[in-house]
Amino acid sequence: MSLIPLISFANFCVNSCISAAGLPLSISSPGGNIFGSDSTNTTNYSASSQAQAPSPMLLPFVYKSVPTLSGQCAFNFSAAESILKVTATDCWSSLAPYLANAVCCPQYDATFAILLGQSSKYTGMLSMNETHASHCISDVDKILISQGADENLQKICSITQSNLTGASCLVIDANEVDRILATSELVAACGQLDTANECCSRNCQNSISAATARLASSSSRTTSTNNPILPKDSVVLRDCTNIVLRWLASKLDPPAANRVLRTLSSCTLNEGCPLVLPDINQISKECQTQTAINQTSCCNAMESYMSPLQEQSFITDSQALNCAASLSMRLQKANISTNIYNLCRIHLKDFSIQVDTKESGCLLPSTPSDVIFDESSGIGFRCKLEENSAAPWSSSLIVSNSTCNKSTSTAATLPEIPKPVSAQRGMEITSLLLPSLFFISLII
Repeated sequence: MSLIPLISFANFCVNSCISAAGLPLSISSPGGNIFGSDSTNTTNYSASSQAQAPSPMLLPFVYKSVPTLSGQCAFNFSAAESILKVTATDCWSSLAPYLANAVCCPQYDATFAILLGQSSKYTGMLSMNETHASHCISDVDKILISQGADENLQKICSITQSNLTGASCLVIDANEVDRILATSELVAACGQLDTANECCSRNCQNSISAATARLASSSSRTTSTNNPILPKDSVVLRDCTNIVLRWLASKLDPPAANRVLRTLSSCTLNEGCPLVLPDINQISKECQTQTAINQTSCCNAMESYMSPLQEQSFITDSQALNCAASLSMRLQKANISTNIYNLCRIHLKDFSIQVDTKESGCLLPSTPSDVIFDESSGIGFRCKLEENSAAPWSSSLIVSNSTCNKSTSTAATLPEIPKPVSAQRGMEITSLLLPSLFFISLII
């Protein structure tokens, strides 16, 4: 094992940082009928009086404040304490915007689904109205911020009060959902979900789709005697899927529910490219193949194009494949037939944020990953810097098929996505070099 020395750890924490070292917390559960009560009592989320003072090594990870909650939210924060800690770390301070796509926002979304599912055990409802949702989002954010999370998670992850409602899915009563769904089948399929293979096997996803169709059909019958057939992309199906996921979260313990929800979100996000691809006019001008290509001018244009991409977001290896294929398709439509990726030595990791000039881009695993707090080195996350696959010069975007069905001709043109991190040596970023943010330490 080799260690690249830590350059700087100064200013790693912003003012909202508190202990991320897992010191004991005491969370008081909401009490009373908060949906109909006029009580103005507040619920406090406080550090345990038994917590030991952190060692100097952990500074500045210290408690800064104890948030006072609204007392108007039905969430049982105690039941999801471990999930809240994971979310706070995954959405850590200034890292959150850069990890929003693959880590922070999927975890943030899962947190609300779990809290809604757990609270349904005593409220009997799998959604809430927007007024109550506003209190709950605010309370969750206060807890997360007090543990070091970014202060703008609602904006970063586009969460609004409507995300906690039933929206167009009208079956929101937990007992009614119990009656409609095949409890044992769905819980069995998702409770033993295979994180590494679910995106291809779709065992849990297929069960959820079937359950959603039944729920959406029941929801439709509450407003129409004709029981219309719902289109595949129906808003009702989407909203009923959210209800099914919350219901599933009520049947599993929070860590298991979190694993399921994060895996399902990974299957979805790995099917696309989250980067904003700029206009390719300059590349087209320098790299078109009607005349002999000036390699220097072409590759300079390509480098100028790639630089802004490398400041947007950390992405997974599957997403990098999609981004490379998407850009390749655009370049080929612009009459660039020469493999510019090969000519200019463009690799998959060039589509992600660059952690430093020596190690280059960081690709996150396609399977769910979390930010990790280590007492000796601070906040870090696993980064596949050792992966140096060339970017595929292909007009195909069928990455999911290429990884699940190696026999297709399309698959043959794309490099195999690396195995999950658990099956290979990885690299861990324990701090990060981003513009005006952090510096880096790498453990190989």
